[in-house]
Amino acid sequence: MDEPILELKDICYSYHSLKGETPALSHISFRVKKGEFLVIAGPSGCGKSTLLSMIAGLLAPEEGEILFPQGKPQLGYMLQHDHLFEWRSIYQNVILGLEINRQMTQAKLEQATRLLKDYGLYRFKDKKPSELSGGMKQRAALIRTLVLEPDILLLDEPFSALDYQTRLSVSSDICKIIRSTGKTAVLITHDLSEAISLADRIIVLSRRPANVRCDMPIRLTLADDSPLAARNAPEFAGYFNQLWKEISDEKH
Repeated sequence: MDEPILELKDICYSYHSLKGETPALSHISFRVKKGEFLVIAGPSGCGKSTLLSMIAGLLAPEEGEILFPQGKPQLGYMLQHDHLFEWRSIYQNVILGLEINRQMTQAKLEQATRLLKDYGLYRFKDKKPSELSGGMKQRAALIRTLVLEPDILLLDEPFSALDYQTRLSVSSDICKIIRSTGKTAVLITHDLSEAISLADRIIVLSRRPANVRCDMPIRLTLADDSPLAARNAPEFAGYFNQLWKEISDEKH
């Protein structure tokens, strides 16, 4: 078996307040292979974002370990909102991470320009975020993340603020971008159709305190393997029904 790029072993975590302790995550274990697109799904409030924050190193598990068997990777974290700064142009937003990390080399700046061209934003590079559509801003946010050349992309519902039609288009585009770079990705989503169309594998969490209820590999037989076309795959409905049953059973 190939050595994973990321491994979670027996992760436990609780939320603490003046009212007491609320268990959130209970003995969660799974592995992620290099180049894999993993989706984490589950009921609202089950701790999916908390788990992603732990992988990013923003929170520490109370029990268990988060391991990087192939060595500590560069992590990229993309949130629900684009968080572009209005007083900076799109180009200035894209290179913000390079500035902060003191990586403003000629090669990195050329890469930023190349990514803007590749993903249709170069002619908008001098615009302010308010002059772009929601989908374009999310592409800019992804480029800002990719220009730092992360080994693992952590995506916390990055399409949730978009309207449905834009969400379909942008999630498809961003998935193609990630797959073309060969990056490992871990995505959180509430949208089951989105999960099936994007994922190589889906981890379904139970209600809080969350544990791994289901680990589902996704295999779609379709000539066009784009996320939008995936919804027409003959296996799609079966996966959707299985996921819906896993999630719905948690509500009772």
